[in-house]
Amino acid sequence: MSRNNIKKFQDIPNIGKAIEKNLILLGINEPIELIGKDPYQMYSDLCNVIGTQQDPCVIDVFISAVRYMEGGPPKKWWEFTNERKKKMGLINEP
Repeated sequence: MSRNNIKKFQDIPNIGKAIEKNLILLGINEPIELIGKDPYQMYSDLCNVIGTQQDPCVIDVFISAVRYMEGGPPKKWWEFTNERKKKMGLINEP
């Protein structure tokens, strides 16, 4: 499913003003630019740009936004928490 018609970040599920500002800080100026981005790298870059460690749930929001823009179904950001924790080695695979 194409998301080319989305022109504002806040039209993406889970994206509010704060995350929109973070995306702009990262040099992402249009929602379409999220396609193909690595949410974990985005998080790392954000922490570097801001100069402080951000809450890891920001990664979950980034995952949800990238997946949505790549055509995935809208999901709540916390539905990606276990995925993040597994990838980061915080949860062992069953």
